[in-house]
Amino acid sequence: MDPEVVRSVQRFQVGESGDGANLIAKAKPQWREVSRLFVAEEQNHARMLAELLEAAGATTIRSHWSDSVFVALRRAMGLRLELMVLLIAEVVALSYYKALRDGTTDPLTREVAARILADEERHVPFQVDQLRGAFPGVKGKLVAVGWRVVMAGALVAVVGDHGRALRRLNVTRIGFAAEVLSRFERVVADVHCGPQVQPVVRPKKARPRGLV
Repeated sequence: MDPEVVRSVQRFQVGESGDGANLIAKAKPQWREVSRLFVAEEQNHARMLAELLEAAGATTIRSHWSDSVFVALRRAMGLRLELMVLLIAEVVALSYYKALRDGTTDPLTREVAARILADEERHVPFQVDQLRGAFPGVKGKLVAVGWRVVMAGALVAVVGDHGRALRRLNVTRIGFAAEVLSRFERVVADVHCGPQVQPVVRPKKARPRGLV
């Protein structure tokens, strides 16, 4: 991998490696088991990214300021705020792993990015389902304004921090930001319509321990 992409992946790997204990503890009883599965998938992403970095001759890093800010923000208040911050991260991740998959010819990088992207595409509806209908009427409009402000701040940080890597992956900062914002607006619209649904827990197929 290009050195700039390596540094970018290292930072995303840190973000995927949390234990999720706070989220699971806050989750409503009917969502708790699904939340555990969600956290397990995120931890599997961290494992795959760590193995990808190892294959590239690089190591993982213990921490990064962006992850510290993200964790502090989502733990600041209750479950709804945590889910809203998580959704910002998930929407950014969709565009990031898409860029990582499509912007390289390395088969291992493409495989890892594609697997993570497939999971993230299911994570967003899962988080939306937990928030859908939680902010009705005028309250919802006010929440949406604040949510957009936080998203804008997060996106500025991501584009600034990963811009060089994105260029190596043939994605411009403006193009990346536009794609993220388009996805985010669809999420905001989904959250503010319809009643919440109940989760359905399905048996999870066993995954091989290795990357392939």
